[in-house]
Amino acid sequence: MADISFLMLIFFLMVTTMDPETGLARRLPPMPPKDAKVEDLKVNRRNSLAIKINSRDGVMAGGELIYSDSQLEELVVEFLTNPTNDENLPAKKLKYIEGFGEYAVSEGVISLQNDRSSTYNKYVEIQNVLVKALNRVRDDFAMAHFGRLYINLPADQQAIVREAIPNRISESEPMDVSKK
Repeated sequence: MADISFLMLIFFLMVTTMDPETGLARRLPPMPPKDAKVEDLKVNRRNSLAIKINSRDGVMAGGELIYSDSQLEELVVEFLTNPTNDENLPAKKLKYIEGFGEYAVSEGVISLQNDRSSTYNKYVEIQNVLVKALNRVRDDFAMAHFGRLYINLPADQQAIVREAIPNRISESEPMDVSKK
C-alpha cells in the first residue's frame, strides 16, 4: 500500500504543472547615452502628464482630482491624441513611418508616481486604466487607417500603429509623504 501511494505521489508530482506568478509586463526604456547631457533628457512640461496616487489611494492627474477610472481614461485619451491642437496638451512632431508615410506623433509622456503607503491594488488599477486608454487610442488609429482593431491587424500594421501611437508611460520612484 505504501509503495502504491509513493508511486501515485511521484506520478502526480511529475504530471502536475504549476502556473508561475507573473507581474506587470513592462519594458524598461533604454539607457541614455553616456555622453548625454542632463538638459537633453528634460521633457517639456506641456508634453508631460503627471499622475499621482496618494497614501489614501486618491488619484490626481494633471493637477485635478480624479474620481473614477473612466474620468482618468478620458483625460489620458485626450492627452495622447490632442484632437484640438490645444497649446496645453502635448506637441506633435511629424515622423516618417515605414510603410505608412508621415504622421504627426504625440510627444506626450505619462508619469505615474505613487506614495509608499498606497495600496498595490490601486497601483495596478491605475496601470490598467493607462494601458486601456493607450489601447483605445491605438484601436481608434487602426480603425481609421486599416479598418480593423489593433489586435486583429497583421504584425507589420501593428508595428505601424505602435510607431504612430508610442507607449510612453514612465514610473517615478515612490514617494513617502509621511516624512518631512
